[in-house]
Amino acid sequence: MDPAAEPLRKEVRIAVAQKQNTHWSCLDYGNNVCFNRWWFVKDSCGIVCCVFTWLLLAYAEFAVNVVIIASAIARDAVYFAIINGVLFNGLVLFALISHIRAAMTEPGIVPKNTATDERIRELELAPGTVIMRCPKCICIKPDRAHHCSICKRCVRKMDHHCPWVNNCIGENNQKYFVLFTMYIATLSLHAIIMTVHQFILCVDKEFLGSIRCVFLPIGCSAMNPPTSIILLIFLLFEGLLFFLFTCIMFCTQLCAIWNDETGIEQLQSDKERSWARRKRFSGLRAVFGDNCSIWWLSPFSTPRLMGNNKPYHYSV
Repeated sequence: MDPAAEPLRKEVRIAVAQKQNTHWSCLDYGNNVCFNRWWFVKDSCGIVCCVFTWLLLAYAEFAVNVVIIASAIARDAVYFAIINGVLFNGLVLFALISHIRAAMTEPGIVPKNTATDERIRELELAPGTVIMRCPKCICIKPDRAHHCSICKRCVRKMDHHCPWVNNCIGENNQKYFVLFTMYIATLSLHAIIMTVHQFILCVDKEFLGSIRCVFLPIGCSAMNPPTSIILLIFLLFEGLLFFLFTCIMFCTQLCAIWNDETGIEQLQSDKERSWARRKRFSGLRAVFGDNCSIWWLSPFSTPRLMGNNKPYHYSV
């Protein structure tokens, strides 16, 4: 065995000098590609979870608009219907866009085959220098990078693999995942409030009312009372469940960003960490963008990172 190759087996972190002729934008997605362009993890469990998420959003849209918003229009509560309809549907749209971008944004994968003998020689490292190498990707692993067994790639600043977005949460898509949990929690709370309001408003009326026409009912619902009650009960249960779940995830992510550590790094001891933590607010800027603005809350914008807040990009 070549003695010079032996140090590659050890996971010891060093600072690797950047090479100007290396282009990180030319990444090979392997099998995780859709339409020869978009990043998409071909995992059956993750795809089922994504479809289930969209179906739950579609059900919430149907229940709120047909049972709650339509009944508000029927009883001439136009302002209530407009304000809550625009707010709820806007939150659903933002949550859906956040979900799509979190799922189809490349999370920060490390290029494969950068730890071959030829590439190692190109680094011109000093004799005896030890680097951290992933034996599965055959790549030099940057600090804070971890190998995902589902994506089958090393991901920079990997937090975890989330089946609900069918993707790893890493350096490039953490913003969209945080926004997804925030908007889901917000619209779930909004749905809970509207559902409770609907029950209080219509419990004495037993959800009854005469029908003026097919599309404009007078009363508490466009549907018969049993159907309306069942739809609202399921909506309330869905809202409570996902409000608690996403609220916990949102708070966990914010704490991790504020402390500049991922979910994996929280399980490591301080001795295993070799990087300098960012200051509190710098961690937020590293995820959402250098300039604090309203665009931090937009899933349509890509974070612009400059100066010291540039993410953990490494060239080999």
